[in-house]
Amino acid sequence: MTTTTTTDHIRWLTDLDSDDTDEVGGKNASLGEMIGALADEGIRVPTGFATTATAYRAHLDANDLTDLVAEQTDRLDGDDETLADVGRTIRTAIAEAPLPEDVETAIRDAYRELADRTGRDPLDVAVRSSATAEDLPEASFAGQQETELNVVGADDLVAATRRCMASLFTDRAITYREAQGFDHLDVALSVGVQPMVRSDEAGAGVAFTIDTETGFPDVVVIDAAWGLGESVVGGTVNPDSYLVFKRLLDDEHLVPIIGKELGTKATKVVYSTNGDDPTETVETDPDERLRWVLDDDEILTLARWCVAIERHYERPMDIEWAKDGPSDDLYVVQARPETVQARRTGDVLTTQSLTETPPEPLVEGLAIGSSIAVGPARRLASPDDAGAFNDGDVLVTEMTDPDWGPIMERAAAIVTDHGGRTSHAAIVSRELGIPAIVGCGDASDRLGDGDEVTVSCAEGDTGRVYPGRLEHDTTEVDLAGLPETRTDIMMILASPAAAFRWWRLPVRGIGLARMEFIINNEIEIHPMALVRPDDVADEAARERIDRLTAGWEDGPSYFVDHLAWGIARIAASVHPHPVIVRMSDFKSNEYADLVGGAAFEPTEANPMLGLRGAARYTSPRYRDAFVLECRAVATVIDRMGLDNVVPMVPFCRTLDEADRVLEVMAEHGLGGEDGPDVYVMCEVPSNVVLAEEFADRFDGFSIGSNDLTQLVLGVDRDAEELAELFDERDPAVVTMIRDVIARVHEVGIPIGICGQAPSDHADFAALLVDAGIDSISVTPDSVVDVIEQVAEAEADRG
Repeated sequence: MTTTTTTDHIRWLTDLDSDDTDEVGGKNASLGEMIGALADEGIRVPTGFATTATAYRAHLDANDLTDLVAEQTDRLDGDDETLADVGRTIRTAIAEAPLPEDVETAIRDAYRELADRTGRDPLDVAVRSSATAEDLPEASFAGQQETELNVVGADDLVAATRRCMASLFTDRAITYREAQGFDHLDVALSVGVQPMVRSDEAGAGVAFTIDTETGFPDVVVIDAAWGLGESVVGGTVNPDSYLVFKRLLDDEHLVPIIGKELGTKATKVVYSTNGDDPTETVETDPDERLRWVLDDDEILTLARWCVAIERHYERPMDIEWAKDGPSDDLYVVQARPETVQARRTGDVLTTQSLTETPPEPLVEGLAIGSSIAVGPARRLASPDDAGAFNDGDVLVTEMTDPDWGPIMERAAAIVTDHGGRTSHAAIVSRELGIPAIVGCGDASDRLGDGDEVTVSCAEGDTGRVYPGRLEHDTTEVDLAGLPETRTDIMMILASPAAAFRWWRLPVRGIGLARMEFIINNEIEIHPMALVRPDDVADEAARERIDRLTAGWEDGPSYFVDHLAWGIARIAASVHPHPVIVRMSDFKSNEYADLVGGAAFEPTEANPMLGLRGAARYTSPRYRDAFVLECRAVATVIDRMGLDNVVPMVPFCRTLDEADRVLEVMAEHGLGGEDGPDVYVMCEVPSNVVLAEEFADRFDGFSIGSNDLTQLVLGVDRDAEELAELFDERDPAVVTMIRDVIARVHEVGIPIGICGQAPSDHADFAALLVDAGIDSISVTPDSVVDVIEQVAEAEADRG
């Protein structure tokens, strides 16, 4: 179709590409680029048109606004009140001045043509701002300018265009340009106009092609909520969150969704029914809160689109998407470079950690960033309260939007009641390099104004606000300077939430992933209470089980899903290196502490030597739960495709136990001729004495030096009065370790060790190298020291 609009003031998105940023801004140029370059990938982008920088400057010139902008911005002196007055004055002038006749005519003609092209009359459009210096790899202007949705009619579109042009001078945009050194008059504002995707009847959200907290590059993070996407971008809801592993997306037989978190999604933004405003916020139905916004096929489609967009632009991307309710079609409505993690170097690993045992947290939420900050909590209801805020305070509020920008820049940390990982507070805090905790629920009620607090985002996905000023350390390690080792240095990990934090460490896999940590922290419920819920007599426990499993078909699916996601996240963090997942190794007293656990556990005099490990797995008390564990591991390997996972059996006392447990595992897809390798923990003296026989049954050994020491020396590892006797370097223990390494190697089976001793004692690491150990697994904070110790030991050995 031949366009009829004035080309100086209007450009169709189909005629644009990335070279047009100076004319239509980064957002609109990117939309045109995707329409032209990525249609063959199946990516849908709504068509539309954009006003040009020429149109914006014509508006300023026709109304003598250029001098006004210069005069007003010259008044800026760092004072918040002056900033607010300058911004308000400029915005009012731009929004109220009439557009030049030729600009307005071009917009009206293009709107009419867009209605003809789409066959929609009246045509409802999204009107978005696109600054000519925005969305560059080195500068993010995200969320600083106006977006208006469900704009209907040419008159309303013209008015919305003026308001968008005016939003180039929001307080945050002014402050950002000042800080980044952009001349205010060098930046222009283009307005993008596209038919509305009716996500008010479905859902929408945001996606990143990089983990936004750690910079881990191999995942796509997708946030989703019901209704229009403003609720996710604006942080007014706690959305669903999905995590997809990029490396396996090309195989259409796999479902590499390695994490899901069901958001509360308490409200949604929809088309207004009262006629005064184009949109309104309403409460979501109870059933919507318990339903996923996207199904697995839609999650994978979006993830594949995101990867294609990232590949095209050759950098991590921040993408907005929407689902059309009438058609169920997905659309990409915006894509811009991710500007925080992408700028960070991988050569230096900086970590922070608390150096004292913290008290119970005051509130918890989603951790943004991985640092720690201390300061007085300052509760503010709106940006108008800026006068009560001091530099270095911890900002506590319900949610933030661009008007909060100047206050946030002065904060030590940010804590909000609402919002997800892609909310305004999350995005800005990452840009500022300060910790934030979002989606806390009631932080603005529970944190006392002026009370000293510690905001910790250094403990994984969950951020915690503790009372008082807690001591903490900062460590920087030059990873490029670490030596190479012949011995595989691996990590011990328990928390899926912390797995991506350590992806830069030069390890060769995870030597011990503790399943019980996932069960305790991610699932919380005793697995038998999920298999046989009617056996749980405790009413409070039953209510908690119902609350935790809401949204799942049944208890077993809740258990399998959460366990699989936890394992998968750990496995993805080091893929394709091996991840040895130890099947659950709680003791009976620890199992009893899980929700509903008391109904299924015996009372044992010595749980350390009681119903644990292999004996538990085939016991009538627990076998059905062990089947769920096997199903979860098989899901990770077979359905998700993370075949670097190696299941491991702990505390296997006898050969008969080994045979029985391996039979159960093989029945459920683990081990056997066609299944994955299965390892055994070498932590009972019988594993050493019968090393060759155990090696006939298992594919690898991992020495559990703590339990082995306990049983070789006859010393309870938790006995305080015998603590001086518990030493993994005792000659009896060392002899056992040397012996089993030699004998297992004789039959061609790999053997490693997981325990704290190599981290604590350089001489222990040296003796392991001398004994020919294949791998040494240590906690992440010990990796660097152990690499250096092992390299030195290998050099001495020659």
